[in-house]
Amino acid sequence: MTIPPARNALYDALLTLKSRDEVDAFLADLCTPAELRAFAERWEVARLLDAGGKSYREIAAEAQASPTTVVRVARFLKEMPHQGYRLVLDRLKA
Repeated sequence: MTIPPARNALYDALLTLKSRDEVDAFLADLCTPAELRAFAERWEVARLLDAGGKSYREIAAEAQASPTTVVRVARFLKEMPHQGYRLVLDRLKA
């Protein structure tokens, strides 16, 4: 897969960040508050799905996400070829 140059430049910028405070400052400048909430919501859904033991409805309520978001994240977590969620979840467990 060829990554467009603008995305490569963004990824290079993200890789320079060294702390949560730096990430927070960069993302606060880069994203709208709604975009940041959406990222955090999807990540929370992925974490809850990975932990297991809860229904999609329970996950939606706990993460304050729509059922559609839960289904979408579950599909990406299980079926999509990117496996970005899985990569990070597994690294954080290690």
